[in-house]
Order: sequence, then structure tokens, then C-alpha cells
Amino acid sequence: MSTTLFSNVQVIDGSGAAAFPAEVLIEGNRIKKIARDGESLPRDGARLIDGGGKTLMPGLIESHGHISFCDTPNLEGLGDIPPEEHTLLTMKYAKKMLDQGFTAIFSAAAAKARLDVVIRNAIDDGDIPGPRLRAASPELTVTGGLGDVRRAHMYRETFAICCDGADEFLRTAREMCREGVDTLKINPSGDEFIPFARAHQTVMNEAEVAAVCEVGRSRGKMVAGHARSAESVKMCARNGVDIVYHATLADEEALDMLEARKDNIFVGPAVGIMYATSMGEGAAWGVTKDTPVAIYFARELESCVENMKKLKKRGLRILPGGDYGFAWNPIGTNARDLDHFVKLLDFTPLEAISAATKLGGELMDMDVGLVKEGYLADLLLVDGDPSKDVTLLQNADKLTGIMKDGSFHKDPAAAAEVGQVAAE
Repeated sequence: MSTTLFSNVQVIDGSGAAAFPAEVLIEGNRIKKIARDGESLPRDGARLIDGGGKTLMPGLIESHGHISFCDTPNLEGLGDIPPEEHTLLTMKYAKKMLDQGFTAIFSAAAAKARLDVVIRNAIDDGDIPGPRLRAASPELTVTGGLGDVRRAHMYRETFAICCDGADEFLRTAREMCREGVDTLKINPSGDEFIPFARAHQTVMNEAEVAAVCEVGRSRGKMVAGHARSAESVKMCARNGVDIVYHATLADEEALDMLEARKDNIFVGPAVGIMYATSMGEGAAWGVTKDTPVAIYFARELESCVENMKKLKKRGLRILPGGDYGFAWNPIGTNARDLDHFVKLLDFTPLEAISAATKLGGELMDMDVGLVKEGYLADLLLVDGDPSKDVTLLQNADKLTGIMKDGSFHKDPAAAAEVGQVAAE
């Protein structure tokens, strides 16, 4: 069994506590021992990594992953990618996420039924590099809901499967379980990108949401809900949805219902897509600051900020993960959401890091997200102190070591050699 000893490091353990000097021993794929207060650990037989005062912290966890969305500029474009090419692209983006320090992803939807499942299995088997992955279904939606890109005169596809009525949702959810997903994704509300199903509109009915949640409970699967409107948030809370994405337009009743379930529900506001759109970062794709959708997202972002601050005070678990996977909010820039949490939602840097590690680990339901004895060794060695500046985590060059499952995806020694050559 291989052992690795990190010495001369400052540890951010993910709990929200301040960094502390320590040595950390990895044995196999788990954290064996942590020595604090100047204590040393045995070095016999271990590979010694002298951190030189760098920060050792848990790997980042993406709680709203869309690695098969391939930075699409429009929804119907995803349907034009053949399954074979789409699988290869998704594999590329999985590696890109690991290169950026994300050692785990909770998928918020796959673009095709088995994309997440196939990539998850290949990663788990060691065939391709990538983060730990909780595989999701495509987004289960209704006719005329978010993800329905069909027209009366043509057939088109995107990241959704259209269902109408409880029986169709029940059948499709069971099919997705049969195909091996970990999470069922539903779209109870619309979205401002969709002219016939706006963000404030609730497009699924109670029986449809309940049907998917029934399947989730019976098969041991999690259910994630795209819920911008107040009523869609309430539907999710009533029926046992595990993670509510957005909740941006929640009213006081919806906030109360979320608080009542705070011990068994997560909220992911997806700040990234709203911020990028409202700031006109989609101008190259025709989404400038003065387009209606950008103007709307600026208003919705204000509502989101207000609601997330309220939910944080009420003790809700609020997770970063900003719908990265669209052209102007691309995969690989996911760590930007931590800075959004600090600048917009009044999280401290340590709170934002904890949300992206410890809370993400709770969502993944795995022993990840903490530098803690017995936990899986998914770790980052960072050149600098993210507890003072979380933007460091957006710079892959600052991640001098990336360890997943006790093995280096990015070896600090190799990173040091590259830096030395560059300096020469």
C-alpha cells in the first residue's frame, strides 16, 4: 500500500475553521493521520512532499455539473451532436474539471440518457481521468417546458426528455434508474431563456413531481429540481426533492418550507449563469447587457442574492455551482462561483470553501470534502492562501498538486519541474 506524507503545509480542512500548520499522511486512498502543533509523523517508506508552506485543502466539489453540455451557445445544438462524438467530448470535459481541481461532481443533468452513466463508469474503472461523478438523467420536462426544443414542423432534441402526466414521468424515471443514473433531474419551473415557459411560471404539476420523487425514494436515487418560481420551490419541498436548484424567486412561504427541511435538503442558486448573462459576457453569442434576457437575469440575480442571504441565516446548506456548460459560462471556470459567494452572498472565503468541499461531500454522500482522518484522499496543494483570496482557485497554475483517491492526477514534483524550466 503506497503512502504519501505532506509536510510543511498549511491545512484548510474544509470545515470552515482557520488554516493550521500540519503534516498529513496518506495511506492507500485515505487520509491516515494528521499531526498538528509541530508534531511529526513517521516518514519510513512514505513519499515525502515538502509543501514549502503551501496550502493543502480538500478537492473542490461541483454541485451543479453539466459536463456533457459542451459549452453550447444554444439548447438545440446539443441534440445535433451524435452520441459517439458526444461521449468523447464529455470525456474531455471530465478531465478538464479534474485539471481545474474538481475531484467530485454532482451532475445536475446529462445531455443524453446514458452520457453521465458511461463516463462515471469509465472513471470508476480507471479507464479515463475525471472526478468522482454522481450521474444524472437528462432533465425530465413537460411539453412546452425548459428543454422542449421541438416544433410542430420538425423534431429536435437537447438535454431534456419530454413527459406529460404522472404516468409518463413515472415510466421515464424508472427507465433512467434502469440505465444506471444516481440522480433524477426534473424541471418544475420555466426559465427566462424560454419564451413559452418563463422563470416565474410553474410548468409541472404536483402529481408529476410526486411521481418522480416516488421513484427516487423507491430506488434509492436522489432527485434534483430546476425550480426558479416560488410555487415550483414549494412543490420540491413538499415532495422530498433533495436539491433545489435556483430558488431565486422563492417567496416567504417557500423560504419557510425550505427551512423546515434544512437538515435533508440542499439549495444551489447557480449564481454563475445569472451573473455572466447579466454582465453581457454572452455578447459574442448575441446576448448583450441590453438584451431582454440579460436585463431580466440582472433582476433575478438581485432576488437570488436576497433569498440566499435569508436562507444562509436560517441554516440552509447553500452550494456553489453556477450552471457552467454554456458558451459564455464555460466548463472549467466553475471555481468562479466561490468568488460570487464571497462578493455577492456575503460568505467569507472560508465559508465559500466549506460550501464547495464539506457541503459538497454531504451532497455526494461520500467521505470527501474534508481533510480528516479516515476520509478519501482527494486533495489540492495550492500555491497561496485561498482563505484570504478564493480567486486563487480559478488559476490552475496555482494548483501545484491535485490528488484523487490517494494518487496524483497532477504531481507536485512534475509541476515544480515545469516551473523550473519556465524560469530558466
